[in-house]
Amino acid sequence: MATNEKIVAAVDIGTTKIVSLVGRLNEQGKLEVLGISQTPSKGVKRGVVLNIEETVNAIQTTSADAIEQSGIKFKEVFVGITGQHIKSVKNRGYINRDSYDTDITRDDLQNLIDDMHKIPVDVGEEILHVLPQSYIVDSETGVKNPVGMFGKRLEANFHIVIGQISSARNIEKCINRVGLDVKQLVLEPLASSAAVLTDDEKEAGVALVDIGGGTTDVAVYYDEVIRHTAVIPFGGNVITRDIKEGCAILQRQAESLKVQFGSALGDLAQEDKVVTIPGISGREPKEISFKSLAYIIQSRMEEIIDAVSFEIENSGYMDKLSAGIVLTGGGSMLKHLNQLVKFKTGMDVRLGFPGEMLAPDSSNEINQPMFSTSVGLLLKGLEYYKEKKEEIKVQKPMESVEAEIDEEPTEDKKPGDKKKTKFRDKIKEGLEIIFNEADTKMD
Repeated sequence: MATNEKIVAAVDIGTTKIVSLVGRLNEQGKLEVLGISQTPSKGVKRGVVLNIEETVNAIQTTSADAIEQSGIKFKEVFVGITGQHIKSVKNRGYINRDSYDTDITRDDLQNLIDDMHKIPVDVGEEILHVLPQSYIVDSETGVKNPVGMFGKRLEANFHIVIGQISSARNIEKCINRVGLDVKQLVLEPLASSAAVLTDDEKEAGVALVDIGGGTTDVAVYYDEVIRHTAVIPFGGNVITRDIKEGCAILQRQAESLKVQFGSALGDLAQEDKVVTIPGISGREPKEISFKSLAYIIQSRMEEIIDAVSFEIENSGYMDKLSAGIVLTGGGSMLKHLNQLVKFKTGMDVRLGFPGEMLAPDSSNEINQPMFSTSVGLLLKGLEYYKEKKEEIKVQKPMESVEAEIDEEPTEDKKPGDKKKTKFRDKIKEGLEIIFNEADTKMD
């Protein structure tokens, strides 16, 4: 059944975790998360699904939990996509309209976007997003929104995101296997941007850097328009692997060390502090100094920052980003990372939380950088339904429906409230009437 509430569901398939969540737009226009569930991801590497069964099981677990928490049975979900295969190109297109005497409509803009979806791409690739940057109406350049203007020739500059068909199909297959439909695949840096960047930052010029487990996503905005997107094929997991190999310890111990005691600046780490790690299978425990740990992290993190700087320079907007860099994602929580990025790039840096777009009463659990992409997928979903003017279809789970049928009348019910009676109670009342009548006749 349809609902008047603006409710949307999303699945964030990451390298380290898979998150399913349900949210709605409240009366104040803020996002209220109704249900969220996460589980470790074992079938994904660097943002690409490599083990269908593992991924399906994780999506099944989290989606069922999100449905139970929210009381909403969702069918359509918005899903993030990332990976080394993602690339972006710039293109310009135009249409010649029939008359000067009619104003430009949204349908004209959509026709222009649809034409961009037809441009040739390499074998095995498909277009994921066509993002308008600026419009040109009869040689009038720099038009942001031409709807309502008069003009014969409508042109536009586009930022086009392209990905591998196989990667997209594998994601869709995993979602379909648990009985859900992919409403739209959303590029993850675009989703993260929706959750953590402000309108002022996008206008002034900003680079979003989302450091995940397997990938680091970059999105550059200037003058409120997306200018560049990129996916760097390494993230927090390579740091964990370096710690594991450098200290000769287990993967889980390396991850725990990184999260609890790690620092991105070796010079700021305390020299006199060490952490003791239990030996493998009864072997002697190991002592690892905070300073050694920090230098391992710093060397790998500097490589990631260098790759990010290259992508920002590649965008052509390096000198125009007045708002600097916004870090988000689970990898951004490293101690002293802000200082290292600022030192390496010379730009202002802040840590991005999705709380800007969340309802004030949202739990602290969801307002974490690691959930920026997840929250952003919900926001992009609401934006999609608004643009397409589609009705959002959800239904209550059967458990909720049965609960309503089984609800006993209470003394708190106001006079005139419609009382719900159990079906078995109706039968019982009917039988009592029959037996009472029979007793009366016998008397």
